[in-house]
Amino acid sequence: MSSQNAPAAPSAVDYDLIVIGAGPVGENVADYATKQGMRTAIVESELVGGECSYWACMPSKALLRSGQALAAARRVDGAKQAVGEIDVEAVLRRRTAFTSNRHDDGQVAWLESASIALIRGAGRLVGPGQVRVGERTYTASTVALATGSVPTLPGIPGLAEADPWGTREATSETLIPPRLAVLGGGVTGVELAFAYASLGSKVTVLARSGLLGREEPFVGELVADALVEAGADVRVGVSPRRIDRLPTNDAGRGAVRIDLDDDTTLEADELLVATGRRTNTEGLGLEAAGVDGLEVDDTMLVNGTDWLYAVGDVNGRALLTHQGKYQARAAGEAIAARLRGQPLDAARWGRHVATADHDAVPHVVFSDPEVASVGLTEARARERGLRIRAVEYDLGAVAGSALHADHYSGQAKLVVDEDRRVVIGATFVGYGVSELLHSATIAIVGEVPVDRLWHAVPSYPTMSEVWLRLLEAYFG
Repeated sequence: MSSQNAPAAPSAVDYDLIVIGAGPVGENVADYATKQGMRTAIVESELVGGECSYWACMPSKALLRSGQALAAARRVDGAKQAVGEIDVEAVLRRRTAFTSNRHDDGQVAWLESASIALIRGAGRLVGPGQVRVGERTYTASTVALATGSVPTLPGIPGLAEADPWGTREATSETLIPPRLAVLGGGVTGVELAFAYASLGSKVTVLARSGLLGREEPFVGELVADALVEAGADVRVGVSPRRIDRLPTNDAGRGAVRIDLDDDTTLEADELLVATGRRTNTEGLGLEAAGVDGLEVDDTMLVNGTDWLYAVGDVNGRALLTHQGKYQARAAGEAIAARLRGQPLDAARWGRHVATADHDAVPHVVFSDPEVASVGLTEARARERGLRIRAVEYDLGAVAGSALHADHYSGQAKLVVDEDRRVVIGATFVGYGVSELLHSATIAIVGEVPVDRLWHAVPSYPTMSEVWLRLLEAYFG
């Protein structure tokens, strides 16, 4: 590397590490580096705690939980007779409590307790190891970008002018719209469609390519059926031609008119756009710092640099909070090891690398039923040319599931690499299946042979017995 791209010498810098972005990912990078003795600062232009704490993971799951708890009770005879109706105001209060009323005092106090300096403001790179915040430039031996991702807005005529909701508006709203249109059939669209349907909105989901299209084919079908049962209108294979916000009425904000390509028109009081996210690199000064893209190695070091790291959504590897925190743990300790001149544990599954990003990413869709999956789907495994065998089992036929809910329905699937005889993918759809996922993740990360998994005896009667049934199907 040329001298102009080299970081400043440690003795001449303000910090060993500056992290731009104080969400869960940035906090973890800073924390793990600080625990290794690094002098660390974190830069944040909004709230310490980031998107997940105030506008995404936490408030969305809080909005979902009350309705799901009621639905779960209604699926058990003897409980359903005692269940009343949802208290919308109480749900919204609980949601707001989980966001600490969007005050970050507690998170700031944690930074102080962890000996991490907080710099308020928008940070941008102005050179290698140099971060400008306001009128001041701070220097560091290393910089880690943890600025996350932002929603994308498709180029539909009239959409931007219609001022639609994004995730932030949907998770912080204080009034439930009588009619809500949801554009997008991915995780965000599905979860918020369930949430608002439980809170009393008449929800219409517009999903051009179906629901949860990256999962196994049965996933979208089961979730669509459940949304319809919850009172939603699910329209697959249609797209808006034009969107208009109608004139304001006596009640306030005007309705939204959506002209669809099947020659029908839909009106809603609000429109939520949930069509994807992109990495948040705007205003970071990458060009000024001589950085061309944020492709990283498994320690999260940006290719072509020896001072810049990109961690979490901003590197585009796996746009999930828990996966970003996993990357952060590896990056924080890798940064410290490099600055100390210590060897890295960078072999596959080593302490300083995020190996799981490639083939062992777990994720849950908190729909009702839930979707929990990890590793490769059957289709992706075949695309890679792997010799595989896939087996499925009806979750409703498991004794533990029948106890969990009357008329339980769900599906489970394993994908097995036949050459190595290890599980490389698992998918569960059903009520409460998120708690099944970690066992599958351990099996994949640990590369546990299916012959050994046969000896992992599931307790009876639990839903985990599905593991026995899947293995029976495999060996049978």
